[in-house]
Amino acid sequence: MPKTNDEILDIFKQSGAFLEGHFVLTSGLHSPHYVEKFRVLEHPDLTAQLCAEFAEQWGGEKPTVVIGPATGGIILAHETAKQLGVSAMFTERLDGKMTLRRGFNVGPEDRVLLVEDVVTTGGSVFEVIDVVKETGAQILGLAFLVDRSGGKVDFGVPSKALLTLDVVTYQPDSCPLCDAGTPVTKPGRSGKS
Repeated sequence: MPKTNDEILDIFKQSGAFLEGHFVLTSGLHSPHYVEKFRVLEHPDLTAQLCAEFAEQWGGEKPTVVIGPATGGIILAHETAKQLGVSAMFTERLDGKMTLRRGFNVGPEDRVLLVEDVVTTGGSVFEVIDVVKETGAQILGLAFLVDRSGGKVDFGVPSKALLTLDVVTYQPDSCPLCDAGTPVTKPGRSGKS
């Protein structure tokens, strides 16, 4: 039986992955909430549970490979692929550009499931989609742990989030948390320029 949004949120809260405060996101936006996915991903049993949800949602599509962006996407791609019995690969940045490296080879015969950890604006996901499209492979869809956009990002491929959060974000120049003097935290960065 698939887990509900509340059950997934409980996993994040219990592992200390759902944080409250004043955060600068990878996108540059500010937010009173942050999901530190590595507090969940550091627990193999919880990661396996979450990736089992991906496998359940997408297994019927018969993917041949699972691809995620470095860094969190590596763990998710590996565990999801393990549960589906297919290959796992990842993209990474080289000179600021997302790419498949390390001898990974995807071609027109492949059916690709993309996985990602947290989506706010979708910037990294769009880059991975472009990389996979260049190979000629078929993109089945996108599975991600957390949709921070509240479902507002359209990737042009089917997508499913385990946890949807409509978390408020602010432009840095109009952030009430900054105006209130709330100390700011800059959590992990994706390596974007």
